[in-house]
Amino acid sequence: MKLILSFFAFTIIGIYSPAQSVHFGIFGGASAYNGDLTQKLLQKNLLHAVVGITGNYELGDQFMLRAGVTMSKLGAADRYNVDSTTIKRNLSFETSLLEFSLVGEYYLLNLYNRRYSPYAFAGLAVYHYNPYTYTTTGEKVYLRPLSTEGQGVSGYPTRKVYPLTQIAIPFGGGIKFAINDNLRIGAEIGFRKLFTDYLDDVSSEYANPNDLLAAKGQMAVDLSYRGDELPGGDPTYPAKGAQRGGSDKKDYYYFGGLHLTYRLGGENGMGKRNKTGCPTNIY
Repeated sequence: MKLILSFFAFTIIGIYSPAQSVHFGIFGGASAYNGDLTQKLLQKNLLHAVVGITGNYELGDQFMLRAGVTMSKLGAADRYNVDSTTIKRNLSFETSLLEFSLVGEYYLLNLYNRRYSPYAFAGLAVYHYNPYTYTTTGEKVYLRPLSTEGQGVSGYPTRKVYPLTQIAIPFGGGIKFAINDNLRIGAEIGFRKLFTDYLDDVSSEYANPNDLLAAKGQMAVDLSYRGDELPGGDPTYPAKGAQRGGSDKKDYYYFGGLHLTYRLGGENGMGKRNKTGCPTNIY
């Protein structure tokens, strides 16, 4: 909530700030997830579209403060993996994603003197997610209420119910081009360091199916292990304590795409353009 308020405060400040210092932008590209249901850094069939809007304020010739709202979707499934043990687990998830971020950008070169510059960014983000899956009949079922690993169930005191709104650390970089005085476009990739391993609702060990049945019902048992749904799959539910995920490594997600920004005002920006409005050095 504080980050959301900061975003709106930033926008209001931008309205009353000198126009040359304010840039508004749009971001578009692809998102991807990496965690317990993936075995590769990038799986093309798991990419989803991502869109966002940004407000940017110049703190100096090579420093920018950027607030953004980003929307996307994440997902993965064991059936896309190559390890036979993982495939037999047969789990899957999807989630909508809403992120509010505030980052600082540093440009290696001054874009009022140069046509392009590499840049890096880092900051703070708040994101909301809610993992779900589909049954064999196509019914959409949200996973957190099922406590698929015993989260919040009596007898599993160390497994807490995970919050659906959490903090992340965004960081990344790219290269930005000055099309003209006011218009810039950047190609970038940004990673999000998360503090949860439950983005995909998979983290540690299997619970006792009888405990899940008593506390959450048959659906919790059915969706915490789905190997029996496969042709020739193993119908035996794994023993309590058998490995279900890998809690030693947190999940993460990342965005890659283009960021187009437009600077309000038409004068010489921070005073670094020449009288023709062109960079003094394009190399």
